[in-house]
This record gives sequence, C-alpha cells and structure tokens, in this order.
Amino acid sequence: MKVLYTADVTAEGARHGHVRSSDGLLDHDLALPPGMGGKGDKTNPEQLFGAGYAACFGGAVEFMAQQAKKPTGTVSVRARVGVGPFDEGNGEGFTLRVELDVTIPEQDQKGAEELAAAAHRVCPYSNATRGNIEVVVRAKGGK
Repeated sequence: MKVLYTADVTAEGARHGHVRSSDGLLDHDLALPPGMGGKGDKTNPEQLFGAGYAACFGGAVEFMAQQAKKPTGTVSVRARVGVGPFDEGNGEGFTLRVELDVTIPEQDQKGAEELAAAAHRVCPYSNATRGNIEVVVRAKGGK
C-alpha cells in the first residue's frame, strides 16, 4: 500500500488516561462511559472511533458523488458505536457494532441509498471493519 498520510497518536493510561496526536491537534483526557461503570465526564475511544468513521464515511460519499457527477449538499453522517461482549458465549473479549445514518440532502431516497452503498465499498473504515464487526448503513435523501 502506498501510504498517503499517517496519523500519529499516543494513548497513555488506557480508557481513563489521555490521548494526544504528535502535532498536538488532538489532545483529550479519557473516561469510562456510564454504561461501563465510569463517570462519562470525558470522551472515550468509542466516541473517537465514531467521529473518525462518520467523517471518513462522509468524505467517501462526497468522493463517490463527485465521480458520478451527482450533487449532495452538505452530507451528514451520524455514527453510533456500541461496545459489548462477543455473543459467542465464551465470555472472552469485546467487540463493536456501528450504525451509520447518512443524510444526503440533494439526492432523492434511491440516489442517497446508491451513494451510501458506493461509499461503504470505498471508505477505509468500512474496508477495515468489513467482516469483523456489524456495520449498519442507513441512507436518507432530502428530495
């Protein structure tokens, strides 16, 4: 793979610690969410993953729309990232589940669904998670 960009981020102190990027643009304390026994007064890895996935997926929608010469308006992607134990019954390990709600205001419902499906094929986050975790993509047009 030809690398176009490398994000350089360090986490110290695990889920109750701190994350910082090498350029200092990302600099956050972390805390466990209430559903996992924490206060929830700071961000957490699932929120950071959701933010990255949502932004990246939106970029993939815009890229595919540009390729197809279709207008989008301002694309909105809401990511809900759930974390929980594997359902395999062995009691070991945890996994993620992602729901992406994509709104493409300048497309009708069919066009929004087509662009979201195309984006799901090319988005780096979708490619990284495919076959590993459940990802549900729902699209909504604005016309």
